Amino acid sequence: MAADRGEERRRIAWRCRRGMLELDLLLQGFLRRGYDDLTAEERESFLTLLEFPDNPLLEVLMGRQEAVEPEIARVVRKIRSAAAA
Repeated sequence: MAADRGEERRRIAWRCRRGMLELDLLLQGFLRRGYDDLTAEERESFLTLLEFPDNPLLEVLMGRQEAVEPEIARVVRKIRSAAAA
C-alpha cells in the first residue's frame, strides 16, 4: 500500500514538471507543502488542473484568468496560499 502511494506521488511529481520555471516552482512547491492536506476530491481537481496546457495553467495560477469550475478554483487558491507561505 505504501509502495503504491509512493509510486502515485512520483507520477504526480513528474506531471508537475513543466516547460516553464514558474510552473515548476509553483506546482512542485505545492506538492511538497500542500498536496498532502488535500481531500480526495481536491486531489482529483489538482490532477485535472495538471491537464491544462502550460500557458493557460500559468494564467490561472497567477490570477490573470479565473478557473470556471469551483473545485478547480478552490485548489488554485490553495496553490497560491502555499506559494505565499
